[in-house]
Amino acid sequence: MKKVIWTNQVGEDVLAPLAGIAEVFMGPGGGDLMPRAEVLRLAADADAIVNQAELRVDAELLDAAPRLKIVASVALGTDNMDLDLMTRRGVWATNAADAFVDATADFTLGLLLGVARRIHEADAYVRSGRWQGFQPGIWDGMLLSGKTLGIVGLGKIGRAVAQRARAFGMSVLGHSRSACADGSGTPLEDLLARSDVISIHVPLTSETRQFIGAREFALMKRGALFLNTSRGSVVDEGALVAALQNGHLGGAGLDVFAKEPEVPAALRQMPNVLLAPHVGGGTRESRLAARKLCAENVALVLQGREPTSPVK
Repeated sequence: MKKVIWTNQVGEDVLAPLAGIAEVFMGPGGGDLMPRAEVLRLAADADAIVNQAELRVDAELLDAAPRLKIVASVALGTDNMDLDLMTRRGVWATNAADAFVDATADFTLGLLLGVARRIHEADAYVRSGRWQGFQPGIWDGMLLSGKTLGIVGLGKIGRAVAQRARAFGMSVLGHSRSACADGSGTPLEDLLARSDVISIHVPLTSETRQFIGAREFALMKRGALFLNTSRGSVVDEGALVAALQNGHLGGAGLDVFAKEPEVPAALRQMPNVLLAPHVGGGTRESRLAARKLCAENVALVLQGREPTSPVK
């Protein structure tokens, strides 16, 4: 029997493709994940690892797992994996590229509605007991219809966000290297200057780390809203805090942060900032689909075949 490390607990329905092929060692339940030290302890005999994109796949891990054939990630992003090193070691890397598209797009619109209409602020006000009666004008926010949404990153998620935004009557501008190359996109500086809302949907790479910084925030409209459901390190958090504190930005909706689970204290104290604990893609349906895909990928590789969704 092959040995698979799965860093959290999943049901037997998810593990069905591995029946009769591998013994699965799972992490704790309740949303907690197997500590890295435990993964390293079990790695010597591991043929496969399934992680939730939290596990750093580096030389230390690969050295500890000489039998390893595949690392399957229950996520879209692959910035936790040293893909070049994995290729040299002959270890497959797979992800769940499609499973979280609609869920993340839905969540992005949820952040937008929350910030634009100040829903989280109004909720806190009602819960506090301070509400004394109808107060027209005090909680007025931004009407989405007629506004412009600038999407930085026109992959599957960015395009899905655009589709949803148009249903609210928004105009959409999009920027990506490929779109700008073929003439269908908007130059970044132009997009930032023209958009009422900017939403980030790029992967974290060496080129996109701190891609949005002080210069980019300064180019945005005064009062613009900023959304990030990609990766925290795509944004210079210090510059974001400054743009919010000086009033240049009107608000922000953030699902990701540079040093998770740490969130800058200044962001936590701003009422016009809506915060979430990296849950944008997390619906019951999307998570189940991604886990099943990972099990199928592992089963295929352990049987000497190519996985369904290799990282390319």
